[in-house]
Amino acid sequence: MIEARLWEPVENGAISCRLCNHSCTIEPGQRGQCGVRENRDGTLYSLNYDKVAAHHLDPIEKKPLYHFQPGTQTYSIATMGCNLRCTFCQNWSLSQTPHEKGNIEGQKVTPTQLVDEAIRLGATSISYTYSEPTIFFELIQDTATLAKERGLKNVLVSNGFMSTECLDTLRPLIDAINVDLKCFNEDFYKEISCAHLKPVLANLKKIKHDLKWWLEITTLLIPGRNDSQEDIQKLTEFIARELGTDTPWHISRFHPDYKMVDSGVTPAEALQETYAIGKAQGLKYVYVGNMPDLNRQNTFCPGCGTKLIDRSGFSIKILGIENGHCSECGEAIQGIDMN
Repeated sequence: MIEARLWEPVENGAISCRLCNHSCTIEPGQRGQCGVRENRDGTLYSLNYDKVAAHHLDPIEKKPLYHFQPGTQTYSIATMGCNLRCTFCQNWSLSQTPHEKGNIEGQKVTPTQLVDEAIRLGATSISYTYSEPTIFFELIQDTATLAKERGLKNVLVSNGFMSTECLDTLRPLIDAINVDLKCFNEDFYKEISCAHLKPVLANLKKIKHDLKWWLEITTLLIPGRNDSQEDIQKLTEFIARELGTDTPWHISRFHPDYKMVDSGVTPAEALQETYAIGKAQGLKYVYVGNMPDLNRQNTFCPGCGTKLIDRSGFSIKILGIENGHCSECGEAIQGIDMN
């Protein structure tokens, strides 16, 4: 536990947290929406700073990031907690335990130890992932600073609901981010995730055009909840118009979990239809995850159609990229370290 950052005192011992767009006012003895930031006698503390709940090596493709150092390993770390309450959460045992049980579990691992372990294991990056990295902001800031100094890249996998101040503070530290754009419907965000759509859209534009971190987007397709053609059309229009057609979009298959066990697994047909909408919108890099039979995980040149990266699960073969360009037609392939 350490004193938190990005907060200010208000009246009667309460504090105003500036970490995410909930902008919680937290009374003494209470916690914020995330369940891991607590007001103790007028000072805000991060309760999960020294409680790392997961830390191990992953393929970077697992994040998923398909256009950022493909074929490399990333050292993934997470703490418990999340500032959203998604009833369909696929990692709820990590993200929702502080809400469900009130306790925060994890090992005491320092930023120096995390960076040392990442380097020892041969990772080229550290990913802050699995739960919601915003809510372990202090650990990210300290770890990412050390990682940068030692030549590692830093990656966020996030719901995108952090504050502008949080993003600006992390500006020099982060290299890439995958944002979970859950749908294009405000009611869904309010009712299913206890959040709002507008701040996520604003943050996506800031990340792409101001921060200039490498950006990829994921949408978990839930049958009957966020898979209407109208919503998918709006979502893909936003990506194409506001973020650019070179922004990779990952469509993930839903499996019933947590509090949403009444919805079935996403049908293959729905994934195919959603993929087709994205391609029709002009998106150059559309992928379908959790469904290898559809063969929608490979990267093709948007210019000539040549297969550039072959993916089988998390195993990849780079077939036709030279110096960031298609070896057949010379088309620039957007991404970071794509060779």
